[in-house]
Amino acid sequence: MSDKPDLVCVGAIAGSFGVRGEVRLKSFCAIPEDIATYGPLFDQEGGREFKVKISRQIKGGYAARLTGISTKEQADDMRGVQLFAPRDKLPSLPDDEYYHADLIGLEVYDTGGKHLGVVRAVHDHGAGDLLEVFGPGLKTTALLPFTNAAVPTVDLDAGRIIADPPEGVFPD
Repeated sequence: MSDKPDLVCVGAIAGSFGVRGEVRLKSFCAIPEDIATYGPLFDQEGGREFKVKISRQIKGGYAARLTGISTKEQADDMRGVQLFAPRDKLPSLPDDEYYHADLIGLEVYDTGGKHLGVVRAVHDHGAGDLLEVFGPGLKTTALLPFTNAAVPTVDLDAGRIIADPPEGVFPD
């Protein structure tokens, strides 16, 4: 994707809504309705482009129209498709906030300089973000709370995180 803009996931399609081609849209934006202002949005490969028009708020998201989707069957086929916006269309964040896409792939070190692993994913199960880290000595991934106490330093320019993980998150 070298000739395509840097893309950040801002939402996903949860299926169809009604029988006239609307989709159930889940927004991952801090202000959920802003998803319609970052367009056009793209699929993961950056090959398909969609303009988004929110029709109304529904349980768990929005009913929305996407360009090129006009039937219930087409909307059903979109289930699970993630929607991406060009990074330059997204708002700048304060110094202590990060887009999940910026954290994935960062190297994680403890406060003593020991390499703990690499961030594979960022999860939010409602009680705060967790960094999924995989590294040396781990049979499975470790879930590191993404709090100021557990992750005092994020250095995007250096591509690393300095962590002070709670007891038991990583093996000794």
